[in-house]
Amino acid sequence: METAVSNFVEPESKLAVFAAGYFADRITEMGSRHGANVVRLEKPWGETFSGEEARDFIRREQPQTVAFVHAETSTGALQPGDAICEAAHEAGALVIADCVTSLGGVPVQIDKMGVDIAYSCTQKGLSCPPGLAPFTASPRALEHLRARKRPNPVWYLDLKLIAEYYDAPHTYHHTAPISSFYALREGLAAIMDEGLENRWERHRRCHEQFLKGLSTLGVRMHVAEGKRILTLNTPRVPEGVNDVQVRQKLLAEHNIEISGGFGPLAGKIFRIGIMGPLATEESVAMFLDAFGRVLAEVRESATASR
Repeated sequence: METAVSNFVEPESKLAVFAAGYFADRITEMGSRHGANVVRLEKPWGETFSGEEARDFIRREQPQTVAFVHAETSTGALQPGDAICEAAHEAGALVIADCVTSLGGVPVQIDKMGVDIAYSCTQKGLSCPPGLAPFTASPRALEHLRARKRPNPVWYLDLKLIAEYYDAPHTYHHTAPISSFYALREGLAAIMDEGLENRWERHRRCHEQFLKGLSTLGVRMHVAEGKRILTLNTPRVPEGVNDVQVRQKLLAEHNIEISGGFGPLAGKIFRIGIMGPLATEESVAMFLDAFGRVLAEVRESATASR
């Protein structure tokens, strides 16, 4: 994220952020620290932006850079990027997309959307060890980078220097974490063996299975249908249920760890990742059984204590 911001958002330039979650707020903070004039289009956490809203915002602000979170981990919402990219390019702006939770689990289609700069991680949808950040920049973005006059204030994240390390003249920049690259290579090989489309379909099936199970338990989802990340589910915490108690009992009694909401969603949602090797019918069924038992126990305990 900071590589994207520090290389493509210059001091006093305008950065437009589509903000409806924690990681959009983090982009905002980084943009401010790098001296940008940050403008935001805001919505409640868990909502997404329509094409018309995106176009109106960008045409009104005329920014140099536009940033959005493709898959907002804090809310479970998946933001389409086509209209954002189209309007940004009409305004001559570059587009940054946060694909941390989407890469490897759902279609991302960077080129089709028109994203200029995108980044992700290795430990979520790719199911590899953490520590690496896949990054891509379009020819248009690289042209902008080469024309930049001010040096990147963060030496270690300077893509001009890193490009000279990976490509000719191969000037030393840092010692690469070779073991992490080997691990990433094996993880990508496993994805190729399965087939990317097959992997996407497996995650879709498990998401549908999860939704059916929640419906049986009487639990609602936070994000509207059709706008959800298939690999990161955010059910609403049922009324009268303490989410901390549920999470603690799941871990203590079933060795299952899930996350809670934070920010404005603290105590209101669960965040449940079903991705990579966890995205199987058996795993989803096992989780739903344990989740249903714990919910019933916590409800019963709450009723008894009244």
